[in-house]
This record gives sequence, structure tokens and C-alpha cells, in this order.
Amino acid sequence: MGSSVPRIVDVRTTGLKRNPTSKVTSTRNTDTLVEISTDAGFVGRGSCYTSKALVDAALGLLRDQLIGEIAIEPERVSEKLHQMTYWTGRGGSVTHAISGVDIALWDVLGQFTGQPIGRLLGGRFKERIKPYASLIFAEPGRLREILSAAKERGFRAFKLGWGPFGRQSDAYDELLVRTARETIGDDCDLMVDPGGSVQFWPHGLKWALRTAEMLASHGVVWLEEALPPDDLEGYRELRRGARVLISAGEVLTRRQSFRPWLESGAVDVIQPDVTKVGGLSEGRRIGWMAQDHGVLLVPHGFNTAVGVAADLQLVSALPNTRWVEYITPSPLVDDILATPFALDAEGMLAIPDGPGLGIEVDRARIASLAVEE
Repeated sequence: MGSSVPRIVDVRTTGLKRNPTSKVTSTRNTDTLVEISTDAGFVGRGSCYTSKALVDAALGLLRDQLIGEIAIEPERVSEKLHQMTYWTGRGGSVTHAISGVDIALWDVLGQFTGQPIGRLLGGRFKERIKPYASLIFAEPGRLREILSAAKERGFRAFKLGWGPFGRQSDAYDELLVRTARETIGDDCDLMVDPGGSVQFWPHGLKWALRTAEMLASHGVVWLEEALPPDDLEGYRELRRGARVLISAGEVLTRRQSFRPWLESGAVDVIQPDVTKVGGLSEGRRIGWMAQDHGVLLVPHGFNTAVGVAADLQLVSALPNTRWVEYITPSPLVDDILATPFALDAEGMLAIPDGPGLGIEVDRARIASLAVEE
């Protein structure tokens, strides 16, 4: 470890291609990697859940507050950025951009100290965790194929979301869940995410209560985003009436937005996304807030391998964590690391113990997935 304090000399971004036919957003670029370079040679990496155009625009606001800053004080620097931008994007795409910066700064601090981020966040409560295969619902025949392929890849937990679920009938929803349970067996975890944050979600509390009861009869662990993401009162009522765990929180940003959800007892599982919520600094604070309220933390991780690495470091440093989200198959997760993540024989994922995020990216593969400038 050097005696001089490394400072930030440059911030660069790379937008990555996602599904061009997505109906969720209007762009095929919803993930952006951030690279922070220092005068000591350390290079930190982060990930943002938004387009490169928006991240670059946000960095136009942030750059003069970053260049020359101490690169090994992530919480202080990130909090400065949050407070400097109260009037210019608080909680929106600017916060998403700060998320990537924050993760990259933690990566630099880890490299500088030679320690994994989880240890720097306070200490590692665990060395491995169960990833759940994050998959999209499909018609029953195709659903069997998707689940069987994921189980062959070693997964022992599965979350199914969106697709036709909640879009046709209660009977069809039950057919899908029954098909899923029969395919994966009773010894695997199953979660369901209807996707209540989709545009103009049509269902309300009574649909969610009926669905929760159906899911309970099939041994589903949790029901995620069954209501629109701002329906705090609806979630309170749903949690009181449901036998399955209720989860939400993936679209919220900044720790302050999570407080009423935790303090009012609206969820059993809270799901901040470190690539949009404000990074690992905010994720750590949300995690301990959740711990104080008896709520599990499961990071929303429908993003990149850098995001997965950040999630792994976060869950290692919190006692109230059991799963991480893992999109599969996805080139943004599977193909951008020099050494890809690998599940063990029990379907668990080892938490990297190398410096920082504990990963090495494959620059050539990243370049092949990058959006055109």
C-alpha cells in the first residue's frame, strides 16, 4: 500500500447493449459501466442502471466535483455528490450515475488496501450465498425448457417474472406456477415477480391477495412487485394479509426513500439496486436499516457482472441476506469477466475475496457489447 493518497484523474463510461426488443424501456442500452482512473494507477469499476447518454449527461454535472478528489473516500465523495445535486436530478438518473461512481470508488479503496469491499464495509458475515436464476415467464412448454436449462447450469433457486403472468387469467397464472414447481422440484426455492412497475400495471390489492394465496399453496418464497411501486399503503395491507413474503423496492433511489417502507412494515424483503440507489454506500445503510426492522435484504440485480460483484460484496457485509439475483443466461453477466462466476455443487456462489470487487473484466468482450458512440 502506497503512502500517497490516490486522487481521481478521469471518469469514463461504456454503454452496453441489452435486448433491443424490450418493452420496458425505449432504449436497448439500459446499463452503463463507469471506470474511474487515479494518479496512482488504480482503476475502479462500477455499473449504472441507465443509458450511457444519461450517465454522461449526469457526469457533466459531477465531473468538476470528482476530478482531483481523493479516490479512497467513497462515502464522503458520494454524499458530497448527492448534496451538490439536490436541484439537478436528485433521485433520478443523476443518482443512478452516482451509483456507478460510488461502486468504482469502493473498488479503488479495495485495491488500495488489498481488501475485498465486504470487509471494508464492516466485515464479512458470509463467504458464499445462493444466487437465484432470474428468468422471464413463458408459456408452459417453453417455461419447462427455460427452468430445466437453468437447473442444468447449477441453480437451485429461481425467480420467474413478467411475461404472461398476471396478463391473462388467475387460472393461467396458477398453471404457470404449478408447471414451474413441478419442473424444479420441491427442494428448490421459487419466487414470483409479476412486474408491478411495468407501465400502467392494471392490478390492485385484491388481485395481489388472491395471487399471494395461490403462490403460498405452491411453496413460493416471495411475491415481488405485485402492486405499483408507489403504493405504500397497498403494500402494507398486502403484507398483513399474505402468507408468502412480500418484496419490493427495486425502483426506489436514495436511502431516505426506503425509510417509510421499512418503518411502516410494508415489506418482508427489501430490494435496493446498488446500480441505481446510490451505490454500495447507500446499499449498506439501507441494509442495516432493514436489519433493525427485521427485514431481509435481497439486492435487485438485473444488470451486469459488475453489478453482481457489487451485490456479492454488499450481502457479505450484512447479516440479513440469503440470496442474490442473477440473470441467466446474459452476456452482460456471463461474458464480460476474465474469469466468469461459477456455482458450486450446492448451487451457491462464492463471494470474491480479492481486492475491491474481486473481479477482472474482459475488455475485448466489453468492447464487443458496447453501444456505438
